Amino acid sequence: MRTPPFQAVLSSIDDQAAIPLLVEDLLVAYPDLSGVLARTDDARWFAELWRKQAGSTTRLKTSERIFRCTKVDPPRPVSGRLRGATRADRDTVAVWLGAFALEALGETADAAQTRTMADRWLEARERRLFLWEDDARPVSLVGVSGETPNGIRVAPVYTPPELRGRGYASACVAAVTQAQFDRGRRFCFLFTDLANPTSNKIYQAIGYEPVCDVDEYRFEARPAH
Repeated sequence: MRTPPFQAVLSSIDDQAAIPLLVEDLLVAYPDLSGVLARTDDARWFAELWRKQAGSTTRLKTSERIFRCTKVDPPRPVSGRLRGATRADRDTVAVWLGAFALEALGETADAAQTRTMADRWLEARERRLFLWEDDARPVSLVGVSGETPNGIRVAPVYTPPELRGRGYASACVAAVTQAQFDRGRRFCFLFTDLANPTSNKIYQAIGYEPVCDVDEYRFEARPAH
């Protein structure tokens, strides 16, 4: 699948002979393809074929791991409670979404862009933001989106640096995950950056189990001589 202008996303591929055919097809349909996200071996081969046939440069942007949870292991108790984010939280949500984009994705956004991101989250029906609140102030943020018939994606997850190490993110993710099970979801899933061992450890401690590793490659056209 692909939503322009974003990268192509490949599902699990049983027969790797399909990859050269996908490259040939996408070269015709989307010669300006910006990248690919796929299981590690598939992504590497796709990127190599694209480099040779499209004449683009390719670079590995992120290496991630997909986790799935079917039962929450409650984390250690922390003070505070979970609540849904509201319009009154717009300023905080905007700042935190901007910080998450920079830290997790390496993407920068100005104030207007972060406010737009906040509005999209707060006004959408198909996705929701939750806040862990302690002593009447938000201390951590978790979102859910991408609902399927059986599951839903957990992201973004963000706690300001000065509030980390207190268990807020674990409590927030665990509570949000359990809330999805209470709504009838059979599983929740999320992506982690393999370069961040802390987040990988936190999620596994509350019941998330590894499914597979995926890599994201970015493609850039070589400058004309």
